[in-house]
Order: sequence, then structure tokens, then C-alpha cells
Amino acid sequence: MRLTKMNWILRNFIFSIFLYQTCYGVVKENFKECSQSSFCRRLRDIKPDNSNYILNLNTLQVSENAVESELLNSAENVKFKLVLTALAGNMFRVYADEVSPLHKRYRVENILDGEPQVARLEVLKRTEDEVVVQSGDNKAILKSKPFKIEFYKNDALVAVVNGRGLFTIEHLRAKNVPLEGEENQVVQEDPGMWEENFKSHHDSKPRGPEGVALDITFPGALRLYGLPQHADKLALRTTGSGGLDPYRLYNLDVFEYIIDSTMSLYGAVPVVYAHSTSNTVGAFWLNPSETWVDINNSKDQNVVSSLVNLVSGQASESRVDVHFMSESGVVDLFILMGPMPKDCAKQYTQLTGVAPLPQYYTLAYHQCRWNYITEDDVTSVVKNFDEHDMPVDTMWLDIEYTDGKKYFTWDPIKFPHPDQMLMNLTSTGRHLVIIIDPHVKREGGYFLHEDALSNDYYVKTKDGNVYEGWCWPGSSSYPDFFNPSVFNYYKGLYSKLKYDNVNNDIMIWNDMNEPSVFNGPEITMPKDCVHHGGWEHRHLHNMYGMVYTAITYEGLLQRNPNKRPFILSRAHFAGTQRYAAIWTGDNMADWHHLAISYPMCLSEALGGISFCGADVGGFFNNPEVELLQRWYQAGVWLPFFRAHAHIDTRRREPYLFAEDVRHRIRSALRLRYAHLPLWYTLFYEHEKFGEPVIRPLFYAFPKDPEVVDIDNQLLVGDSVLAQVISEPGATSAKVYLPGGSSQYWYDIRDSRKYVGDGYTSLSVNLDSIPLFYRGGSIISRKDRPRRSSTLMHRDPYTLIVALDSNNSAKGTLYIDDNESFEYRKKKYLYIQFEYKDKVFTSRMIDNTDYETLEWIERVIIVGAPLGVEKAVLTSKSLGTVNLETHYGEDTLTIRKPGVSVRESFTINLI
Repeated sequence: MRLTKMNWILRNFIFSIFLYQTCYGVVKENFKECSQSSFCRRLRDIKPDNSNYILNLNTLQVSENAVESELLNSAENVKFKLVLTALAGNMFRVYADEVSPLHKRYRVENILDGEPQVARLEVLKRTEDEVVVQSGDNKAILKSKPFKIEFYKNDALVAVVNGRGLFTIEHLRAKNVPLEGEENQVVQEDPGMWEENFKSHHDSKPRGPEGVALDITFPGALRLYGLPQHADKLALRTTGSGGLDPYRLYNLDVFEYIIDSTMSLYGAVPVVYAHSTSNTVGAFWLNPSETWVDINNSKDQNVVSSLVNLVSGQASESRVDVHFMSESGVVDLFILMGPMPKDCAKQYTQLTGVAPLPQYYTLAYHQCRWNYITEDDVTSVVKNFDEHDMPVDTMWLDIEYTDGKKYFTWDPIKFPHPDQMLMNLTSTGRHLVIIIDPHVKREGGYFLHEDALSNDYYVKTKDGNVYEGWCWPGSSSYPDFFNPSVFNYYKGLYSKLKYDNVNNDIMIWNDMNEPSVFNGPEITMPKDCVHHGGWEHRHLHNMYGMVYTAITYEGLLQRNPNKRPFILSRAHFAGTQRYAAIWTGDNMADWHHLAISYPMCLSEALGGISFCGADVGGFFNNPEVELLQRWYQAGVWLPFFRAHAHIDTRRREPYLFAEDVRHRIRSALRLRYAHLPLWYTLFYEHEKFGEPVIRPLFYAFPKDPEVVDIDNQLLVGDSVLAQVISEPGATSAKVYLPGGSSQYWYDIRDSRKYVGDGYTSLSVNLDSIPLFYRGGSIISRKDRPRRSSTLMHRDPYTLIVALDSNNSAKGTLYIDDNESFEYRKKKYLYIQFEYKDKVFTSRMIDNTDYETLEWIERVIIVGAPLGVEKAVLTSKSLGTVNLETHYGEDTLTIRKPGVSVRESFTINLI
């Protein structure tokens, strides 16, 4: 009776949390502001231009790649080691740590994608006051008193570390307890330095204060981007003097999050890019502890300052200041020297890695809700998609598929035959993803809990006991994924044996992995919990979810070494792209959340995580029909394309609506499927070259000052421009077309040509959003409607040739088996298409060997030359063939070339 009553209490407690959040939105007071965080208060209160840190250049040591010197805190007489290293690819690394710490400070492992490759560094000048070093066309000047480092690109100053004197490392120390009668002689300390309370939670802080901070100035910068994940504009705003709390990086489970906010969300990627029309510079702050970031943009100055400058006739030089503040760790900073946005993006992925090429189907449409409740429900949904001629590739199961919310199990009543359910899906070309969260139900007889207890696999409290919190199952504990034994054990759970006859193609959704703890401080794990090696949770919190996805990735590889894993993760950190896709979390069914999906995913893409999407329709609440249609139209152009909904929402599968609504959503889905060859090619090129798959306008047009604040538009690669419609009843849209009068843009709907001369008003209706092909691009499409992408693999290609002002265009196409790692053994085709002077050519970029039956069905030239009478194809297998041509409005279609994509060929227009 007692157990039953306790379960009832826990279920009602959990439900009450979600009911309150659903009805009233996020309770902001449950999450800290900087003023409620002792280390943020301390580090933010440091006065600028009064640095106590001195670089003792008499101790300088020089190697081929680095310089090292003693760094002294003159006020505390504490010594540190500072190392400046030149890295290959136009980067520098700044590292600082205590020389003789009371305890070893936490230094991150396994976040970088291997040890960075170093570059040659030469000392140009050395005095007691400064040292000048050079690496390629990059130069750094280390100054002694006060300590700072200036970075130059081609002799232009682009970044300054500690230019404002905010560099701080709180050295580890024993607590100074005053003797009787000496209380008034002790320096006043922040009351939270040695222990701290928030709400009903107590943080014991056994190591005391250990914060680290550093400021960076970017002279000449117009805007700063980065710091995902926040529900905010793409261009980061001024905090502090701007009236905003610092941007917070601390992975948290935040329901129905606030828009235009610096609050933490589920991810924390501490990288920024400072951009001007002349150069772009990046900074990557490698620290997984709670981090706050203050920003000051001189362009956001107040009205009084603007009037003073106007009266005096002075125009202040633009600049952006950044102040990183972390609770613990060492200083480990990477300066990405650019000089263009794409260079910085490549430099960052050079450090943290790229996303491996996903399986083809994962780029198609996913259907999810909390929850599809039975096997018959899953089968019925797919059947209805087929009956209404709507494509879908993947069905998802949320937590209710499990046996009592015990992961790696199936509910024996609702899902008694998961193997048969999977066969039903795969027989129609569909796939399945199931959720597995990190919390483990504390129930006797549950194999995972029993194994974790007997093998000492759980995270511990500060007192050495197994930590117990509340999550979906009720009482739960959390595996210590930083323990190598847990890592190896847990990845073995993904083997086929634990699923009893279930197809080993099943893929995984890792949710609640911040970690989410319903009764914990700020709905997460207490900071003084202890992990493997004695490290507290505070030292590595932002890495917890990423390490969990790394285990899942390795587990799926172990299950099937030649099948590319697919994982969706909510929590993420720098480098997560190597293992998982992410999404923007528990959004709401309103227009503001639709609007913010583009800047949120663009920010993630700049942070290395291109595989990003937002729950189509909004997770919480019920979208109005117009909003749902607009969300599908916008979601087509984000890399991860999934509809998802809360358990209390009405069913909203797209086939449930009136025919006009079904028609619009069907059209959006088909548009996505037609462009899957483009998405797949871009993800291959991301892995190969490191560039993001989706890009903000400033990325492709860095010299245009008008694009720096545009974040309701995005570029898919460099060939498609899309703009979200985020207001009800819209009949027109103000669209910015960049590039100048020589840049052409073609409306995807009707091929109408526009020039890139800035803003234009475009009429829209419920059937359309602003979509353009960029002149100079060749886009590969598959236009035959199918029920799933799996059924499209042998379909022919349509090539869209969008001509530029020189009547030329280029594009690429990547093809492989869509699912295995054989492409890493040169089993693929990578094709270059080019049109110039009325000649279309196709050639192989790489010398590879891959067999395919795919072929070219048609070539459509947009902005086509007039007077073409015939087209002549020449290839080795077909010889010389006359092709049929047809002029449409602004287009020329070349019909049925019939040539294999494996073969090089030319088409001459005569």
C-alpha cells in the first residue's frame, strides 16, 4: 500500500510540474540570474583597467610552435603558467593554469577532435615589456604590465585578450577562518564564495571559489554571433549596460522558453564570431562549467552618447567587447583568425570536428508525438500518410513505449510485438526512432538499475551515497558516464540482444540529458555531486549530455559497424556534431516560436552543429491551422525536419485537416523530398570541408553591411534562399536579396528573375513563402513523388541550372549507398556540373568506384539564352544524341538526356 501511494504521489508531482508549465509557461524565477550566482557576481564586479596580472617575460621559453611565460597575480602573489601556441589553419591557443594549485584544476578531455595540429611560430622581437611573435600572416604581441595579448591579421589589429583587464583565475585556497577577535580584520568576501543557496537547494562548494574569466575586444567589429543555445536573435545583443543579464551557458530543461532572452536552454557552445565588412574573427572558450558571457557592442550605445558624438562631430570606431566568466577550470581559449566567416567556421570545425554524413532518410520528414500509444497507432499513422499521398520516412516513439518507463524495455501490452511493428515499417520504406533517456528507474528487478547498483555505476552525492532524483519514472539515479567502465557497459546495451528480436536498424533519441532532475536545483543535478576521478558535477555539467550521446553513437556502431548511426540529442556542447543532431527543444505553438527557429538553428550551425531543427507546429499547445501550414513551409528549409507535439495536444497529423490544408502541407513535404539530393550533397561537403549546411546572409555576403542583422532568412548551402513567414494573414513579405545588380535570384515558384539590389516587396499567399535559387547555381532535384525517400533511390535527377549575369553556373552532386560507411572507402560519386557559353558539362571530381542506376531525366535552364534550336549530348556510352528542347516562360527544358550520372558528358546548345 505504501509503494502504491508513493507512486501516486510521484506521478501527481511530475504531472503538476508539466501542467503548471503548460498553462503558465516557464517560471523564470526558478532559474538563476547573474546576481543570484556568487561566481558571476564576483567576476562581473571586477573593475576594468585595473589588472593585477603581470607577464614575467624574463621567464619566457620559446619553442618552434609556442611561447611560455610565468604570469603573476601581483595582488595575491600567485603564479600561473601562460602558453601561447600557433595552430595550423590560422589559429592561436591561449592556455593558463596555476603553477602549484591546492588541487588539480579541471581540464577538459575528449571535446576537441584530436589534438590540434601546431604551426611554426617565430619570435620577431623580445624585450622586458613585450614579445612579438608571428605565424604565417598572423602576429601576436604579448605585453607584460598589465598583461594583454594583441592579435593582428596582415598587420591589422583584430582581437585583444585582456585589453580591459578582466582576466581572472581565482586560485584554489583553504578557507580562512578568523580567530576570535579578528573578524573585523578579514577582507569582506562574497557570501556565496564557500557555500551557496538557491531556493531550497544548498551547494556545499568543497573546493571553494575557483572561477576563471577573460575579456576579448574585437576592434572594428559590427556584430557578434554565436553562443548557442539561446532563444534570441542571431546577432548577440549588448548585456549589462544594455539592461540584459549576461548570456548564460548552462544546460537546463526549460519548458516553453521565453523568446528574446539570454536565459540558458538545453545546449551550451562557447564560441563567438566578431564580424565586420573587412574581416571576421572567432573565439572559442573551451570550458564545460557554468558560464556567463557579457557583451558590449559600441553600436548599441545609448542615446546620450549618440547625441554627444553628433554634437562633437566625432564618430567612435565600432568594436565589440566580450567577457567570458566560468565557475571553474582553466583558461583555454582559441582565437580563430579568419579572415572571412567561412574561414572561421572551418577553423572551429577543425578543432571540434564535423558531423559524419547521415543516412539519407534522416534528412527526410519525421513524424513524432508524445506519444503514439500502441503498435496499431504507429501502423495507422503510416497508413494514413500513404492514403493521403503524403511522404514520411520515420516514426518516433516517446517514453510511453517502455515498460513502466524502464529504458531498453517494451511495454508488453501496448507494444507486444515490436519486431512485427518494425517489419511493417521497413516493408514500406520507413524507419523507427525510440527515446532513451539517461535517468534510470530505481526499481528492484530492473536489470539496468540492478547492474548499476552492483557495479557502482551511479553518480554520487557529496557524501558518497548514490544520488537519487526525480524524473519521468519517479525515483531515479543517473549513470556516471565519465566512468570508463560505465561508458563501455552502457554502449553494450544498444546491441541487438537487449531488444529481443528487434531489427538492429532502430535509431535513438537521447532526451532529458542536461541532465533533467525535476526536484534538483534549476531542474538539474546538484553541482556538488561527484563523478569518476573525484570531479564535481560543477566542473563538467555542460558535457554530460554530449558524453551520453557519444556512448550512444559508439553503442550503435558496435551494434552494426557499417551502418551510420542517427541520434537526436537535446543537451549539447562543443563537438556534439560528431555524434548527434539536435533540436530547439520544447517550443510553443505560436508565431514567435516559429520566427525564432531560423536564428536559433543558424546560431547552432555557426557553432558547428548544422543538423538542427525545430518541432514543426510547436511542442506545447495547439497551433492554429495557418500557423501549422507556415511552420511546415519554413521547416522544409531546416536540416532536421520533424513534427512533434505534447501529450495534452490535439492530434495534428497533416492528413487530419481539410483538403486545402492537406494540399499545402503535401506540397511542402514534396518540396523537401525533391531537394533531398541537395541536402545530402551539402552534408557530405560539410564533412569534407567543414562549412555549415545552412548559413546566415552575412556568411555568403560578408562585405554587405545591410545583412548583419537579417536572421529571418537563411541560405541552404550557397544556392537556395528561404525566408520564414511568421505573421498571420501575410499577403506580402519584405525580402532582402543581396549581391548587387550583377547577382541574380530566381523565384522557385515561377522562375521570375530578380537582381540582388536590396529589399523588395514580394506577394505571398498561403501556398508560398519567399524562396529563391541563386543565380550561378546548379541544383540537383528528384521530382517524382514517392511515399518515402527510401523509394526514391533509383529515381532520375532533374538539374536546375540558374544562370548568373555571365550566363554561367556551377553545382555539385554527391551519391552513395545512402546508409553505410563504404563511402569512406571511395564507394561514392562526387560530380561537378558546369554551364558556360551554352555548354553543359558533367565530370567526376574524385576518382572513385560506385555503381548506380540513377540517371539524368531533364535539365532546366532558368534565365535561359534565347534562340536555342537544339541540344546535342555527347557521352562515351551514348555517342552523339540530339535532345528535345522546350521553351517555357524564362526557362529552357532539355528533355530526357537519359545519361547515367556515373558518366561524364556534355550538352551543347545550338
